Amino acid sequence: MAILDKVFKAAMDLKASDIHVLPGEPFMIRRLGTMIRLKSQPLTADNCRKVILEILTPEQRKLLGKEMQLDFAYQIEGLGRFRGSAMFHNNGLSCIFRAIPGEIPTFEQLGIPDVMYKILENHQGIVLVTGATGHGKTTTLAAMVDYINSNHAHHILTVEDPIEFIHPLKKGAINQRQLGKDTLSYSNALKGALRQDPDIIVIGELRDLDTISLAISASETGHLVIGTLSTSGAAKTVDRIIDSFPPGEQNQIRAMLSESLKAVFSQRLLPAKDGSQMHLAAEVMIGNLSIANT
Repeated sequence: MAILDKVFKAAMDLKASDIHVLPGEPFMIRRLGTMIRLKSQPLTADNCRKVILEILTPEQRKLLGKEMQLDFAYQIEGLGRFRGSAMFHNNGLSCIFRAIPGEIPTFEQLGIPDVMYKILENHQGIVLVTGATGHGKTTTLAAMVDYINSNHAHHILTVEDPIEFIHPLKKGAINQRQLGKDTLSYSNALKGALRQDPDIIVIGELRDLDTISLAISASETGHLVIGTLSTSGAAKTVDRIIDSFPPGEQNQIRAMLSESLKAVFSQRLLPAKDGSQMHLAAEVMIGNLSIANT
């Protein structure tokens, strides 16, 4: 058993959302938004490097050495899956892990408003899930995919970095592609997706201009595109998309959004009054001509 397996078990017993493995510090967890140091000895830089590399495959170690950072998924049988983000910095190698729920939660369990059911019935257009890092966008995205997968005989194509939730085949077909393993980039996967007969295209993160442009174009050609952006507030999302383009292209993008934008689902996770759990606070902006022209 890897050393980190024992740490993850202890973290899950404490209902942690994140585990931090840093040189010079004991193992740390985040629980209900608060950082907590576990009762362990501070890790030396060498020990920190060893416990992280221990759980990586040879291919992942090679990629980490080349890129100096790595996003990956790690699974422990009987416990769960974790998303890891490793990076080199001035003190050595560190890694932050996010616990992935064992089962894909439903809209009701997450507190997603019923209006999203209707929005996901669209056969084309773009739906954006937005919010700050660590506020549950990936989980919401997974719930949306699961709803479509459970209720419609569609071909769903996802591009993720890394794959967190594994979606079983239900009513339709689903293909999950992992960045760096199954495709070189989000934009490369989107270009290929248009030749792969998808009904639904899911993009883990709209992180660059090329990906955003291709996603909007795909949403205009008979596909429902669902993606995430790290923006706070629904209205700011539209501005963020338009402003990411050169000034000479912004009017065209604004016009395209007026036709294709179906909704922006903006979310935050807030602690309950008693501090026992986190609750979803959501804002849904329905796409229409006036919004796209702001």
